[in-house]
Amino acid sequence: MRQNGLLSPNITLGYNIYDNFFKVEMTSEALLDLLSDGEANVPNYRCGRQRNTVAVLEGAETGISVQISTMLGTYKIPQFHSFLQNVQFHNNPINGVYLDQEGDLTADLEIVNWVVFPNKSVKSVRSGSLEKCAFQDLKFTIDQKSIAQVEKMNKPLPPSRCVESCGPGFKKVAQEGQPICCYDCHPCAEGTISTTEDAEKCTKCPADQHPNIKRDDCIPKIETFLSYQENLGLILACVAFFLSLVTGLVLGIFIKFQETPIVKANNRDLSYILLISLLLCFLTSFLFIGQPRTVTCLLQQTAFSNIFSVAISTVLAKTFMVVLAFLATKPGNKVQRWLGKSLANSIIFSCSVVQVVLCSIWLGTSPPFPEVDMYSQSAEIILKCNEGSVAMFYLALGYMGFLAAICFTVAFLARNLPATFNEAKLITFSMLVFCSVWISFVPAYLSTKGKYMVAVQVFSILASSAGLLGCIFIPKCYIVFLRPDLNTKEHLLSNKNRN
Repeated sequence: MRQNGLLSPNITLGYNIYDNFFKVEMTSEALLDLLSDGEANVPNYRCGRQRNTVAVLEGAETGISVQISTMLGTYKIPQFHSFLQNVQFHNNPINGVYLDQEGDLTADLEIVNWVVFPNKSVKSVRSGSLEKCAFQDLKFTIDQKSIAQVEKMNKPLPPSRCVESCGPGFKKVAQEGQPICCYDCHPCAEGTISTTEDAEKCTKCPADQHPNIKRDDCIPKIETFLSYQENLGLILACVAFFLSLVTGLVLGIFIKFQETPIVKANNRDLSYILLISLLLCFLTSFLFIGQPRTVTCLLQQTAFSNIFSVAISTVLAKTFMVVLAFLATKPGNKVQRWLGKSLANSIIFSCSVVQVVLCSIWLGTSPPFPEVDMYSQSAEIILKCNEGSVAMFYLALGYMGFLAAICFTVAFLARNLPATFNEAKLITFSMLVFCSVWISFVPAYLSTKGKYMVAVQVFSILASSAGLLGCIFIPKCYIVFLRPDLNTKEHLLSNKNRN
């Protein structure tokens, strides 16, 4: 290098020779002296000698070479070993293998598996290779079929766990007292899924989705409400429409035959009010069918409560008028002066206005509103009307029950009046039907969910209204059309004299 001016122009190279005596202690002492510029072996202290160590050429054994490399690496001083020059060894086919000038492999290698037989004989089997690829990469290949134990036993590789994998829809549960690789596969709980094998836990679906049957995927929930497109909603709508037509027909009959004794004897004005109220009761059923909206939610319970209160108040007024009419026939009784439209209208107004006040408070404090319920049913999104205030809902319902109980009590006490005033018996039976329907409504309403809860209320509205219509007015229509001989003034007077 000193003779070649191209390698070291204007540079003078020197050298120092150290003997390590094949001992680690002597090697360390020589390296300290090499790295020290002063008289004493103190690295990093420059005094006296001026030199710059460029590289170290050594030929020691492996242990000492590693020690030299450790100390020289701190100062970034290159280390050369004669072993790294022209290194050659042989693989299985006795082909020469060389390392290049950078110490990298220049040829491919074979991986040999030595098989020892029971008779102590040994045989080499090629089991893989180490090949040099482009960009200085190495390709490592193992041939499983050539492995002696696998080939001899002719069996698949043993699993590294005690049980089969848990498929999607299941989760792993560790077996008590067993290694961690031993576990049981438990199905995911309701509302949860797992999409991978050997899942540690199951995850919940989003609020608007639910698991499929296998519980390995989430699918969208179905929006549901009492609609006209399904059988239940269509049947209830048809029944409400039919009963509305029947009520309108009965109202027309009473208007047409308003001068007949049977219509006059039962206070035709109150009959008109009651028939119109029942007609509106049937029509309120349509507010409960269809997708809930803000307007329909506000009108559902309030319209139902107020209209029913008017209907029951009218029945209560008819009952009081029957009792007062009977008392007025007795000599010397001053009750007759109370008879008239003013008393009946006062009863209807006073009883109805209480319900109007309750509904006004309800709407002013906590009005009903549309609600999307995603949690009551696992596979459905329920569109419904939230009552806003449950207390106000049952308070309005309780007030109607209170009026019905008073009406039933008065009608029951007046059931034995003379035949001329026998409408009290019909009112007693109609109130019995009405109260039975709404008493059974409460547990049925609380035990159902979703559209079936709405259907229960619609059925109760139709059944109770039909009870009032059928028990009070159908017998009178029977007399008008099929027994006109009973619809005469003489017949009514004869019944009165007979009693």
